[in-house]
Amino acid sequence: MRNRPESRVRLEISLNKLKNNFQNICKSVAPCSVLAILKANAYGLGVMDIASALQAAGAAGFGVAEINEALQLKDMGLPVQILGNILPDEIPVAVSNGIICPINDFSAAQTISREAVKQQKTVECHFKIDTGMGRLGMLVHNAYEEILKTVKLPGLKFEGIYSHFPMAYQGGDDYTRNQISSFTTLLKKLEAAGIKFGKIHMANSDAINNFPETCTAPFTHVRTGLNLYGLFDSQGRRSMNLEPVLEIKTRLAAIRKLPAGSTIGYGRTYRLMKDTLIGTIAAGYADGLPLALSNRGYVLIRGHLCPVLGRISMDYTTVSLESVPDAQCGDEVVCIGRQGENAIPAEHWSQLKGTHVYELLCSVGSRVERIYLEE
Repeated sequence: MRNRPESRVRLEISLNKLKNNFQNICKSVAPCSVLAILKANAYGLGVMDIASALQAAGAAGFGVAEINEALQLKDMGLPVQILGNILPDEIPVAVSNGIICPINDFSAAQTISREAVKQQKTVECHFKIDTGMGRLGMLVHNAYEEILKTVKLPGLKFEGIYSHFPMAYQGGDDYTRNQISSFTTLLKKLEAAGIKFGKIHMANSDAINNFPETCTAPFTHVRTGLNLYGLFDSQGRRSMNLEPVLEIKTRLAAIRKLPAGSTIGYGRTYRLMKDTLIGTIAAGYADGLPLALSNRGYVLIRGHLCPVLGRISMDYTTVSLESVPDAQCGDEVVCIGRQGENAIPAEHWSQLKGTHVYELLCSVGSRVERIYLEE
């Protein structure tokens, strides 16, 4: 007997599909190696279980946003790289734990170097180059001189160099092509000065699909997060055969027949035109259902699409059961995923909300139980 009832809302993640997606990405980008991006708790899916599956699948390493994310993964035996920046008070623990540090500027490199010397360690570092993201890194047109100074610092091993794209979801975009050109020009200039790197990467999930030149020499690695889960940016190409790995499910909490003229939910945004069979499902915006689904979204019950009626609440959502008059309290409700012949993709939510799938994944509530399936 379970010590507590089953969670009302579940995020089910297929680890087999995750591994298959990873292998398909590897085939698509070969001979480049694949770094799995696991920042923000693996986009909200649960980093340790996801990381273990990807380690078994052959990931070359993990990319994260900050030091505490890196420390979670350090004992898995794969390289762990901080992709953003590192703050001064985080450097001692990064050095002592063998975390790959980003070099955003000469000053940061000096601080890491002093700590490496103090701890009598050699720290692997990667230069972060700003080719047009405008967020972090050495500006590409100043990077050559700054790198020449930085490589002379003691205690540092400069193994890699990388950059990032803001618009790689738009295939053929001139801005992205100019980024690639400026980055590879910098690489050639550095190579002529005798500076080479074992790890060179620009491609994120978008670039893998839209700019295949970032998956060939001189590039040695690619970075992917969203594609691991079988998801794509809604504006870009889908060049790989990947399967969605996640489903969000809840249960039907109540069934009632409401008379014509009744209004539904906060703000009374929906009025029934006739006597209607109504269901209340045990999930709301606290669980990650976007408020934008109000009066526009659907869920699946017994394989039928049931429209959302009224405004989504924090804990509950009201739907029409007119297409499933035989529904019973406790029935499974699929919010994202497949049931019978119908499916609701995560991209449908993002389109209704006017956002991208990354935000939706990161918005899945903390009380939603993550369940990992090995079919």
